Amino acid sequence: MEDVQRIHPKGIARPAGVWTPVVTARPGRLVFLSGFTARDETGDVVGIGDIRAQTRRVCELLQIAVRAAGGELSDIVRVDVYVLDITEFKAIHEIRREFFPKDPPASTMVEVRRLVDARLLIEMNAIAVIP
Repeated sequence: MEDVQRIHPKGIARPAGVWTPVVTARPGRLVFLSGFTARDETGDVVGIGDIRAQTRRVCELLQIAVRAAGGELSDIVRVDVYVLDITEFKAIHEIRREFFPKDPPASTMVEVRRLVDARLLIEMNAIAVIP
């Protein structure tokens, strides 16, 4: 998206994962994507016990959702990631890199005690700016 600028300021370490420290966006249509978990179309949890499979499903759902609003993953400027085990950081970012190979969004990842279903390992929400 031409109206989005991703900035890596001097004095801030380059991210070890898939995110950008600062993202600016010119006016466009703001799209807020709810927290998505690893569920199939019927609502059943997928990838039980597998953080990579669950991360992939969550990213697929983000893609479906942003496309339904008329955008693409590249229009996402921010994601918030909630995980049960922060030590899975590397595995999560390996999958995220497949969906955000270039110019990733700003991001925060936090470890939480539980999600809405005990079989879920990750939840992610996002904000997109669609021109």
